[in-house]
Amino acid sequence: MTLAAATNENLANISNTLIYSSMAVYTLAFFAYIAEWLLGSRSKVGRTAAALTDARKAGAPAVTVQKAGGTAVLERPKVVVRSATGARDVPDGPGAHGGDEQGDLYGRIAISLTVLAFLVELGGVVARAASVERAPWGNMYEFNITFSTVAVGVYLGLLALKKNIRWLGLFLITTVLLDLGLAVTVLYTASDQLVPALHSYWLYIHVSTAIFCGAVFYVGAVATILYLFKDSYENKLATGGKPGKFANSFLDRLPSSASLDKFAYRVNAAVFPLWTFTIIAGAIWAGDAWGRYWGWDPKETWSFITWVGYACYLHARATAGWKGRKAAYLAMLAFACWLFNYYGVNIFVSGKHSYAGV
Repeated sequence: MTLAAATNENLANISNTLIYSSMAVYTLAFFAYIAEWLLGSRSKVGRTAAALTDARKAGAPAVTVQKAGGTAVLERPKVVVRSATGARDVPDGPGAHGGDEQGDLYGRIAISLTVLAFLVELGGVVARAASVERAPWGNMYEFNITFSTVAVGVYLGLLALKKNIRWLGLFLITTVLLDLGLAVTVLYTASDQLVPALHSYWLYIHVSTAIFCGAVFYVGAVATILYLFKDSYENKLATGGKPGKFANSFLDRLPSSASLDKFAYRVNAAVFPLWTFTIIAGAIWAGDAWGRYWGWDPKETWSFITWVGYACYLHARATAGWKGRKAAYLAMLAFACWLFNYYGVNIFVSGKHSYAGV
């Protein structure tokens, strides 16, 4: 029996149909998230500005006058708008819906559509796996569709755990649609069998953990980007600046910069040990397949660079002098390394991990 004959073309076509169908439902979810942001009330935002204004007022009592050697000395107390940990004491925003019933309704519709799209896409991934009777991540196309499915699953899982992260939905679905669009156009590879070196149970262990870690790192990266925007917004308000209408309407609905920073740190810290295991599992598989545990193959090298990047971030984040923006820049650099390892190494660099084209 040839390799091609071992492929169930009917299931492969069903998989393709389900992936395209999930893209259609994700698009509906995208518009529902947009409606949540646009139609949610703007009258209930402004908490950040109000909190910082109150902090300035509370921290600036009347100027006191003392005499020192016959000269009047004006002592104006410092305005403190940050807590001892470096985070501002401001409340979280009301969310994408702006505390509005209509906006909340669109948000709930968006979540329902996201769940439906996730299930349809998961069906497409399972059908792809069944068409060749192996794990559905033998090439970049399969890795993409599995990665986006897991990323949405992580988001829905956090929501199920009562984590208030619905603000993440619009950004998640936008990038998932881009990821799937790239998968079905540029990266599409026909369903086929794997080369002999990949026929190992380590394929299920090593690659699945890599995909899950990437999905969680992605969620952390989105939170970090939003933290940088929200921190700049709070800085501007704290110094008496006046952000534009868009910033007031959009950024003020997000959680406070302190909450975003804490969320990003927690998800990155939680998945980092699993990323360490992923690299170790890959080394063990390399020993079985190639007779050596480490050979500085491009994929191995960039996986290690990514590990070093996140290790530096976690160390910096745990060091008092490197909290906030400096640590956030390190987190973004580490995620950029992961992205290059994901796309750049597979597409532009040749190595032992180059299988089935891309």
